[in-house]
Amino acid sequence: MLPKQLSLRSLLSGVLVTSLALSSFTSLAAEKVYRLKLAETWGPNTPILGDATKNMAQLAEEMSNGRLKIRIDSANKHKAPLGIFDMVKSGQYDLGHSSSYYWKGKVPNTLYFSSMPFGMISTEQYAWFYRGGGMELMEKVYAPHNLLSFPGGNSDIQMGGWFKKEINSVADLQGLKIRIPGFAGEVMAKVGAAPTNIAPGELYTSLERGTIDALEWVGPAFDLRMGFQKIAPYYYTAWHEPGSETQFLVNKKTWNKLPKDLQTILETAFRVAAFDMYTQAVDANANSWATMSAEYPDIKVRDFPPEVLQAMQTATAELLEEQASNDALAKEIIESQKRYLTKVRAWTDISSKAYLDSTQ
Repeated sequence: MLPKQLSLRSLLSGVLVTSLALSSFTSLAAEKVYRLKLAETWGPNTPILGDATKNMAQLAEEMSNGRLKIRIDSANKHKAPLGIFDMVKSGQYDLGHSSSYYWKGKVPNTLYFSSMPFGMISTEQYAWFYRGGGMELMEKVYAPHNLLSFPGGNSDIQMGGWFKKEINSVADLQGLKIRIPGFAGEVMAKVGAAPTNIAPGELYTSLERGTIDALEWVGPAFDLRMGFQKIAPYYYTAWHEPGSETQFLVNKKTWNKLPKDLQTILETAFRVAAFDMYTQAVDANANSWATMSAEYPDIKVRDFPPEVLQAMQTATAELLEEQASNDALAKEIIESQKRYLTKVRAWTDISSKAYLDSTQ
């Protein structure tokens, strides 16, 4: 039997070795590098939209001291710009950057988390997401598909589109061939137009050759380089996407494997990159409109006539009522947005809108 003193010394040595080993293991675990892959809908080096993903990846890596590294694959690499939902759901990619309304055909309730006709403007919608229950409702929609969704940056209010002929009445919309996707396309169809969806690279030639009579794209920051102003002089103001939000999609299994601090860092990177995209879009639209209006003085900015706006608003309400009657979760989302819009717009009217009206 070993002397008592030796036994104690051995025990202490063992504790020290174990402690050092655990400390080393903890340190190694803390320094583990998580390499994630992100697929985006946009092409390589797409301004504003593509900047948001690069900004997010850089922020995540810097805040995590290099423990989060995110590789970005643009549409030219993965070849499926509208396949982001499925690729992140399956785990082929850990993350995605796209727009929620693209998944309407797969999961109809994803439609409501981008922008709705006659709905909330960007600032109101962000308040609904983070203070009015929007994030919780979005989680309800995406969770069954092994996905989490976070606001991914707002392109701000989108213009009503480029038209070859002036719209003076609802009759002028009858049979009008217009490129306009999503819910707004359904609204246009309900008031008599013939909506279609065309790939971005084909928009200019389609408008030029008369395949379509009009189109909506985004706003000056995106429209200027497309050249629509050269062939369609009427530029209509907004109604269909008052605050168009993109999204960061996350595979839930990937998320659950991340340590809590890296989850927080990643979510923070999402929020900062989203805000930066919004401010960049506002600035870029202002700069591009200054260029566009100076170089193309023949552009005619128009509001849709009250008769047309009323018809589109009525169509929107009828379509939403129909969707709410067919789907309990759709009803919950629609009613949440309606309640929040009523509350927040009352404030917007006597604050931002009143200020803008007073300075005209």
